[in-house]
Amino acid sequence: MARILVTRRLPGDAVDKLVATGHDVDDGAGGLTREALLSRIAGCDAVICQLSEQIDSAVLDAAGPQLQIVSNYAVGVNNIDLAACRERGIVVGHTPGVLTEATADLAWTLLLAAARWIVEGDRMVRSGTWSGWQPDQLLGADLVGARLAIIGPGRIGTSVARRSVGWRMDIVYVGRRSSPELESLGASRVTIDEAFATADVISLHVPLNDQTHHLVDAQLLATMKGGAILVNTARGAVVDEAALVDALNNGPIGAAGLDVYEEEPRVHPGLSACTNAVLAPHLGSATRQTRRKMAEIAVANVLGVFDGEGPLHSP
Repeated sequence: MARILVTRRLPGDAVDKLVATGHDVDDGAGGLTREALLSRIAGCDAVICQLSEQIDSAVLDAAGPQLQIVSNYAVGVNNIDLAACRERGIVVGHTPGVLTEATADLAWTLLLAAARWIVEGDRMVRSGTWSGWQPDQLLGADLVGARLAIIGPGRIGTSVARRSVGWRMDIVYVGRRSSPELESLGASRVTIDEAFATADVISLHVPLNDQTHHLVDAQLLATMKGGAILVNTARGAVVDEAALVDALNNGPIGAAGLDVYEEEPRVHPGLSACTNAVLAPHLGSATRQTRRKMAEIAVANVLGVFDGEGPLHSP
């Protein structure tokens, strides 16, 4: 019988499978503090963790030598010290693929809301300050025929681009290698400088690592077209939030749609004050079906390691 720490209660019944197979499961229910994580991981063979939890050397040391797998309930693994896991022979699992379509939908939700001032309009109606139709009220941006830049042509970025076909958008993308699937949609591969200088909409889909931290900085934001829209459903720290606030207030950027932030759940106070920013609370994968499937994969990663077959998905 293995000891498994699940740091937060997961949707669906996937964790019940661990219990049904006779394993000792410690369910963190509403979530664990850092101190509780360090205490309760001691002696565990596996941990199913969240992207909000830093799995670093201190946590791995607290677990002890029997820890076999860290299964992340997320696609990204920037919260896990991969090198420290490799040094200790610990397998890392994650949950890619299953949340692609849900996150692409959310990116388009943010894009449409930002382009057409939906949140500001909703606020106006609810507050009772709406005085009726006016010809110059909350004028947004046309998307049909606009240029869409995909920064990171992976699964999610490609799905976002695929949804743009109905808007007859001109698609460009930035990636380390060419993407036949994107190019089948008529997309062209360009440099990041060209993408930011020419796109009407920029959608971010890169992982967070040393190379992409603050990839979108003040210098890059300053090159954007006037009125352009930035959408981020990747990781918050890909964007320098302080620089983004300045660009939203002083131009050239017209609007932003954000689902992720540098220091979640804290949001830069300047962003909260920007009426041209649509702010979602990290909802990219937040559909009932997707979150249940993520739980199933996170559990399958653990059981695969216990069975000697390895995780279903590893980064």
